[in-house]
Amino acid sequence: MENLFHLKEKGTDARTEIIAGITTFLSMAYILAVNPTVLGDAGMNVPSVFMATAIASGITSIIMGVIANYPVALSAGMGVNALFAYTICGAMGYSWKAALAAVLVSGIIFVLITVTNIRKKIIDAIPKQLKMAIGAGIGFFIAFVGLRNAAIIVASDATIVSLGDFTDPTVLLALFGVAITIALVIKKVPAAVFVGMVITAAIGVVLGKCGVENMPVLLPIEQWVTVDFEMDTFGAFAQGFGELFANPFACFVIVFSFLFVDFFDTAGTLVAIGNRIGLVNEEGELEGAEQALLADSIGTCLGAVLGTSTITSFVESSAGVGVGGRTGLTACTTGVLFLLSIFISPLILNAVTNAVTAPALIVVGIMMAQQLGGIDWDNMVYATAGFITIIFMILSYSISNGIAFGFIAFTIAMIADGRSKEIHPTVWVLLVIFVIYFATPSMM
Repeated sequence: MENLFHLKEKGTDARTEIIAGITTFLSMAYILAVNPTVLGDAGMNVPSVFMATAIASGITSIIMGVIANYPVALSAGMGVNALFAYTICGAMGYSWKAALAAVLVSGIIFVLITVTNIRKKIIDAIPKQLKMAIGAGIGFFIAFVGLRNAAIIVASDATIVSLGDFTDPTVLLALFGVAITIALVIKKVPAAVFVGMVITAAIGVVLGKCGVENMPVLLPIEQWVTVDFEMDTFGAFAQGFGELFANPFACFVIVFSFLFVDFFDTAGTLVAIGNRIGLVNEEGELEGAEQALLADSIGTCLGAVLGTSTITSFVESSAGVGVGGRTGLTACTTGVLFLLSIFISPLILNAVTNAVTAPALIVVGIMMAQQLGGIDWDNMVYATAGFITIIFMILSYSISNGIAFGFIAFTIAMIADGRSKEIHPTVWVLLVIFVIYFATPSMM
């Protein structure tokens, strides 16, 4: 392990990394239930999508850990799966097989621009101050995800969002989890976020056994193991190419949409976690990014072959980083657990509820928001770009949209400040792409 992951060099040990991997998995486990449900709305077989999601997530996370030594796990991206089901298969009327073909094409393109170093150059072109804003914005984003998942914050017709029902036992359990996790972090308890999740889950199970509604109740042990190896989605992409290429312009729009969302979601996640664990050097470059980006690209291709929407780096990996994860052993641990989840999915989905994972997301969000201190708020160029990045990331519920608007704001501010010659050529190219993206509603 030392030779493969350089644990001592990274200031960590196997125990810490394994706990971090477990924490990341528990924070991501919801995708095993959510992704099959979303893609099921596109007409896909739900058990098959579950299998594809678990296998692709497991293998790709292990690849990330081994070749990149990053504590970043991967799975089917939220948002891009909705694009798959509700825009491409829904509004545009394509079959799910054609959508899988488009995912594979986007994955192949990702591999090509990764091995030619184009992808890393784009990430390195992001100004360092904007990298800080992206990291902090993702902190607010995942905290909001946690608050929403636990129904602490709910939708409101009158005010858009509002407080949830604080008499609901699940909401109270989540609030307790937040309080106990914050206390553990402040007290510097080892693996505080993970311990907080365990305590919250244990209390939820006890309350469920006592008859409190909506609390998890552990299933009898004989029901823990259910294996359904049905996978009619495997290789189905091959039947979708004819339909996909029948309309070249629509094909371009679909593939570009997958490329755009995956690219900048991944870039945001890697930059945020890289900042957190010291992988962004003084020049603002992300060290070891080539291998991490290649692993992400391979994941997209593998997911399409197995039968799921785009596999991408998960921002919930920051939960594992929050408990000390620093190397690929964290990602490998998460990957192994994804593969094992095939056999114990009822136990995982029953005990690890949103009320259990929400406190981890919220507290890690607080930790990531500390990157706000690295932004020069006295400089209106950086203050404008940073604020726009963060606010749009949260309110549009999209990491990629937040990054895009941040780039646009940065460029406008630099021009207004008479510093247009300092703008990196890559930023100008991205500006044009972002404008085209937002000017084409079918892409968003």
